[in-house]
Amino acid sequence: MTRVAAIDCGTNSIRLLVADADPATGELTDLDRRMTIVRLGQGVDRTGRLAPEALERTFAACREYADVIKEHGAERLRFVATSASRDAENREDFVRGVLDILGVEPEVITGDQEAEFSFTGATKELTGRSDLTRPYLVVDIGGGSTEFVVGGDHVRAARSVDVGCVRMTERHLVHGGEVSDPPTEEEIAAMRADIEAALDLAEQSVPLREAHTLVGLAGSVTTVSAIAQELPAYDSARIHHSRVSRDRVREITERLLRSTHAERAAIPSLHPGRVDVIGAGALVLLAIMERIGAEEVVVSEHDILDGIGWSVA
Repeated sequence: MTRVAAIDCGTNSIRLLVADADPATGELTDLDRRMTIVRLGQGVDRTGRLAPEALERTFAACREYADVIKEHGAERLRFVATSASRDAENREDFVRGVLDILGVEPEVITGDQEAEFSFTGATKELTGRSDLTRPYLVVDIGGGSTEFVVGGDHVRAARSVDVGCVRMTERHLVHGGEVSDPPTEEEIAAMRADIEAALDLAEQSVPLREAHTLVGLAGSVTTVSAIAQELPAYDSARIHHSRVSRDRVREITERLLRSTHAERAAIPSLHPGRVDVIGAGALVLLAIMERIGAEEVVVSEHDILDGIGWSVA
C-alpha cells in the first residue's frame, strides 16, 4: 500500500486528496479530502491573465494543504492544474508559487489527460455493477472547461471543450463587475447557444449518444444532486452514486436561473463559492442530458482527483 497525495487545481476550486492506495484490490482509502474555492480563473476569459488576488487565494490554500500532506506523511505528491492555468499568459507566476510552497511543479495537463484521469477516478469502482450498463459517458463539468469521455474498461474517445460554470457566467452574466440577478431570458439563451456549440464540437470526436450510462462529476453536478435530495447540508456520502432524473435536473436548473443571489445563497447545501455560478453549471448538465437523451445522471464524488491519486500510486 502506498500513501499518496493528489491536488487538482481547477478554474474555480483547488482540492486535496490524501489516501492509501492498494493496487491489488483497486481500493483508494481516503485519509483526508478537502476543497477550497479560490476562483483561480477569475477574469481569465477576459484578460488572458491570472489575477494577483486569485493567485494569492490559491497560494494560501496550497500552504494549508502542505501542512496536511506533511501531517499524514504522504510518500508521493502530484499536483495537476487544469483549464485556467493552461490559458493564462502569466502561468509561470503560478508555477513558481506552487513550487516554492509544495516542492513540486504543477503539471499543466492537456484536456485529453484531464479526461483520462476523470474517467479512471469515476469508473474504477463501478466495475462489476450489474445495474450500470457500459459504455459510460463520463462528464466532468469544471469552472473553465468540460471533459467528455466515452469508454468501458478503457477510454475509447475523449474531448475537452471550453465550457464551464465560471467561464459561462463571466462571459454571459457579468456586466460592469456585477452578476445578473437573476439572468434575463436573452442571457440564458446566449449561454445555451454557447453550450450547444460546444456539444457540437465534442460530438465531432466523441460518440456521446452511444453511451448507456451517464456519470457526472465535479461541483456543479454534485450540488445539483444535493439540491435534488433537499439535503440540510452538503453530504458527500449521500451524494456519491446518487441518481438524478433529467426532469429533476431541468426543474432545478430553471429554479436556479430564475432565482436571485439571495435566494440561491439560502439553499443550505450550496457552497457560498458556487452561488453565482451554479445556474450556468446546472444548464451545462441539462443541455448534455437533453442532447444524448439520458434519463438520469449517476453522480460521482470520485473524479479527476482520484484518477490523479491512482496515477502516482
